[in-house]
Amino acid sequence: MTIASLLEPITGQPGPARLAHAGDWMQGRTLYGGASALIAYTMATRAFADLPPLRSAQIGFVAPVGEEIALTAQIIRQGRNVTQVRSEILSEGKIALTAFWLFAAEREANAQRGSSPPENWPGAPEETALVSHAFAPAFVAKNFELRHGQAQGEDRGATVRRWARLTEEHSLDPVAKLILMGDVMPPGAMRIMARQGPISSINWSFNVLDVQSTSRDGWYLAENASQFAAAGYSSERLRMWDADGRQVLDGMQCVAVFG
Repeated sequence: MTIASLLEPITGQPGPARLAHAGDWMQGRTLYGGASALIAYTMATRAFADLPPLRSAQIGFVAPVGEEIALTAQIIRQGRNVTQVRSEILSEGKIALTAFWLFAAEREANAQRGSSPPENWPGAPEETALVSHAFAPAFVAKNFELRHGQAQGEDRGATVRRWARLTEEHSLDPVAKLILMGDVMPPGAMRIMARQGPISSINWSFNVLDVQSTSRDGWYLAENASQFAAAGYSSERLRMWDADGRQVLDGMQCVAVFG
């Protein structure tokens, strides 16, 4: 199933939609977070033409997203440079995902600072070994190629880092691609769990650092790192770099850790 097929029912018009090709993107009983966020983003951009580039987003994963959904989109405020849009996915009449998008035109820079390169650079993706999908959700095996992003024997602590790229040839714009890929790694807290148990993303906030990102051969280094975990929750930092070590996405997430 192609990404275009997944997004085809999203016309930009509010109301019901059926995601007939959602099966390859399901994670348990809900659509994978990056795919459901992409649907909400696509709804916003198809509902309102000529938006400036996306710079930031706040997403709440409220309830499972399945095949039968309804969509809404609303401009909250439109200024000279910044447009703020809210889009939502509803399931059985209740909000399943809510997203707040900040689109902003480029302005003359009054402050400039490049992002720091990633620590312990793993080397180019072509130089690292393939990762088995034996323990990955089915949607990862169907849609992504993964390679190791941490050196063997390295103390990985509470960090999960992998090279990732989509296996499908697609026509996604650069920002849509980052949204689809940005939540592909499991939380870093997975590495420090005392026993196996389910985990679930509750929200996801991110800033887009390069709205025109086109990484070599589609490879991105994706990292989830637990900054603090207690009381059944983990505060995670999510980052992505292109194949040349330039950071393209910076985010945070709250994850529920069960078991």
